[in-house]
Amino acid sequence: MSETIFLAVGVGIVAALVVLVIKLATQLQALRDLAARQSETLEQRHRAMLLDLHDGLTRQGDRLTSTLADNTQRLQQQLQNGLEQIGGKVNERLEEGFKKTNETFTSVMARLATIDEAQKKIETLTGSVVSLQQLLGSKSSRGAFGEVQLEALVRDILPPAAFQMQATLPGNVRVDCLLRLPEPTGAIAIDSKFPLENYQRMLDPALAEAERAQALRQFKADIRKHIDDIGDKYIVRGVTSDGAVMFVPAEAVFAEIHAHHRDLVDHAFARRVWIVSPTTLMAILNTARAVIKDVETRRQVHIIKDELARLGKDFSRFDDRLRKLADHIRQAHEDAQQVQISGRKLTQRFESIERVELDAPQQPPQLRVVAPGDEE
Repeated sequence: MSETIFLAVGVGIVAALVVLVIKLATQLQALRDLAARQSETLEQRHRAMLLDLHDGLTRQGDRLTSTLADNTQRLQQQLQNGLEQIGGKVNERLEEGFKKTNETFTSVMARLATIDEAQKKIETLTGSVVSLQQLLGSKSSRGAFGEVQLEALVRDILPPAAFQMQATLPGNVRVDCLLRLPEPTGAIAIDSKFPLENYQRMLDPALAEAERAQALRQFKADIRKHIDDIGDKYIVRGVTSDGAVMFVPAEAVFAEIHAHHRDLVDHAFARRVWIVSPTTLMAILNTARAVIKDVETRRQVHIIKDELARLGKDFSRFDDRLRKLADHIRQAHEDAQQVQISGRKLTQRFESIERVELDAPQQPPQLRVVAPGDEE
């Protein structure tokens, strides 16, 4: 439905662009004619104004010449000053007129340049719309577009080792993308389908009701055939998981299937085929990436345990050495205190010696007189 709306909008845009280009061309020609007529009119007015002014000045000069022939040099000087002032005002008016005319022409040229630029953008947009229509016009082009979109989504989300594009299954069956997820999920095949022709026909208001009903039946038949083909070819026992994915690159087609064709969705569930759009596929791929990351983390748990054990041993060794260092520091502190005490005693002893304060002064020996006969 989105593709039909997109094509209808594209055709409407092209038609509107063509009408807009024609209108712009007509307006552009009208603006150019208006600018030419305005230029000619302004030029004629300027010339007429200059001629009238010249004639008026000439008549005024003749009258002054006839009536003031006998005036003095002073009056002639005043007349000359007056003429210079008038000429200055005339020049000023002319400059203002030319300035406004130039501004008008500049504005017109700027608008014309804007219109030309808009016309170029419209032509570029028209070419882009035509190119997109040509791209989605054939089945092979649509298929390539869907595969490119699928590959871009997968490469942006999953690591390279988790998928394989254009993988080959047993029986020489080639699938657009094969996801290699951890067990028990295993490999999941993704096939890109772009059912567009009958979808566009069943939504085309220009067709008769019977033709649209026929297109609807054919659209459902195409979807059912795609589901059966994917279930038969891409679900291989012992090689892939018990389910496969059908990628629909158009969100409108995906919405049409899930909103109005519940029987197709039920048939897909029964065949273990999951229909996804770009948005839902992104959610699936993000979930797959989280699962892969969790599995890889679990695989590295023993390495983490070993590293933590080594780190515990290193920390225990560090704690022992830190304890020994603390004991050495404490012992050194005590030795320093003892040395400090001895130093204080030596200092006090030196101070006592300096003050001549000996311990106990010795008594001088006493002399005794011995009488004769007392000697023993």
